[in-house]
Amino acid sequence: MKNTKDKRLSIHTAAAIKYDAEKNRAPEVTASGRGAVAEKIIEIARENGIPIKYDPDLVQVLSKIKVGSEIPVELYRAVAEILAYVYSLNENQREKDLR
Repeated sequence: MKNTKDKRLSIHTAAAIKYDAEKNRAPEVTASGRGAVAEKIIEIARENGIPIKYDPDLVQVLSKIKVGSEIPVELYRAVAEILAYVYSLNENQREKDLR
């Protein structure tokens, strides 16, 4: 019999966030789910060239936030790191496209 930790790790969870500085005070959760829903979130992200960052601890917290809600202040730092990662990927891609 698997222990609880192993069982939890076998369940896929995904969350999506977006941030529009002109419209929102903070990033908001746009999707979250487990199992087939999580797989669909990841599939849609890949199809649309949206970067995916693996952070199991953060996704567990984000998945508890109501879709359409801004993230709480306590998550600003963690989400800022994710957004910085995404922005750097986008900048690298722009530089490649200009060459």
